[in-house]
Amino acid sequence: MKISTIQEELNSLAYHGRGIIIGKSADGKKAVTAYFIMGRSVNSRNRVFVAEGEAMRTKAFDESKMVDPHLIIYYPVRVLGNKTIVTNGDQTDTIYDLMDKQMTFEQALRTREFEDDKPNFTPRISGIIRREQDGMNFAMSILKSAEGDDSSCERFTYAYSNPLCGRAKFIHTYNGDGNPLPSFEGEPKTLELPDVDIDALTDLIWTNLNEDNKVSLFVRYIDIATGETETRIVNKNV
Repeated sequence: MKISTIQEELNSLAYHGRGIIIGKSADGKKAVTAYFIMGRSVNSRNRVFVAEGEAMRTKAFDESKMVDPHLIIYYPVRVLGNKTIVTNGDQTDTIYDLMDKQMTFEQALRTREFEDDKPNFTPRISGIIRREQDGMNFAMSILKSAEGDDSSCERFTYAYSNPLCGRAKFIHTYNGDGNPLPSFEGEPKTLELPDVDIDALTDLIWTNLNEDNKVSLFVRYIDIATGETETRIVNKNV
């Protein structure tokens, strides 16, 4: 299995699109997650992340320049009890609402497909962290068109029980730039999670995202034993 540093992976592509990182801190005490968005169009770049209690939402930086909020404005992060949901679209609400009705993460996502942004058909990527006093587990999902054909949806879910300390999994929407944009392929990538505090990790991720395309970054540390959280948000538009 290939294990990359965050620097290596983020510098491997100019355009990852949107990405989710989930893992366990090197000391085993924290669940760690990060979500970033990148953009090519004016509409995509005209966004900021805004904290809303335990949740986080996207917001237009300049309302006068917002062309179409569809697929742009949503809640990437919501918290349901001991579960933290992180996604790249409004499927966050689908997962939250249906899990609140006792459906599973995978069952909730079976009601959704990839985005309707022809010709890219951007994959919907999602993650969920479950925290218990004696540990954590997490899962990731990707919903993507079959070879760019919107008549067929491919669904993949990856579950990680008792994840290794100092490791994270990383899934993103695109395998680089292009027209149409090539979708992510394969299993979530394995990253080395350095033994650093939240400010250092936030700086590490933000610094290594492509300068032209990065838009916003969210990072959260969750104390596995107590549930206490630390959150950082960085926006290019300030």
